[in-house]
Amino acid sequence: MYNTSQKLIAEFIGTFALIFFGAGSICTDQYLHSTGGIGLLAIALAHGLAIGIMVSALGHISGGHFNPAVTIGIWVTKRLSTLDAILYWVAQLAGATAAAFLLKAVVPEDTWRAVALGTPALARDFPSWAAMSLEAVTTFFLVFVVFATAVDEKGTFKSIAGFGIGLSITLGILVAGPLTGAALNPARAFGPALAATHWPPAPRPGPASSHPAARGATRPPS
Repeated sequence: MYNTSQKLIAEFIGTFALIFFGAGSICTDQYLHSTGGIGLLAIALAHGLAIGIMVSALGHISGGHFNPAVTIGIWVTKRLSTLDAILYWVAQLAGATAAAFLLKAVVPEDTWRAVALGTPALARDFPSWAAMSLEAVTTFFLVFVVFATAVDEKGTFKSIAGFGIGLSITLGILVAGPLTGAALNPARAFGPALAATHWPPAPRPGPASSHPAARGATRPPS
């Protein structure tokens, strides 16, 4: 049995990995933009693999949430106390923020600024109601898969939970990435936004987005 501190460290590390490799892949795509970049599929796989590997490595310690939305679902179903849920959120947001600031420190400034460190935002002229619907559906399926594979004792064998959860994120980004940035995770949006000091506004005419492959974040002013 693991204590609370160990669980929080696991949540910190797992969320850190998601932002470091996920947002980092967007920065890499921008850095290689002149040669074609790595593309939407590679960015989606970077996010999915990061979560899949972390769930497999750390899920037995903390449950492998790495996402405040998942933690809320666990809390609502009374599988987690209110205090533990708050501590999980703090650990997740801290991990996301630490990863984003590390990326900011190591990635060339002109590269990370061009994509706002991978901060998700709406594509040009994409309506807010449609974006909310798209994010809601993709996040629902992510949380659904988490419960079906990692939470429900009668569900699929937990050893494949990381695989299923990672693929759910990959699919979500492939579908929603070009339109909303496909955060699917408040921590994924919060960390890069804080480090880049870029809080995306509502859609407006202008450059399509700062996400070179997924076109999911509005380009910040230069």
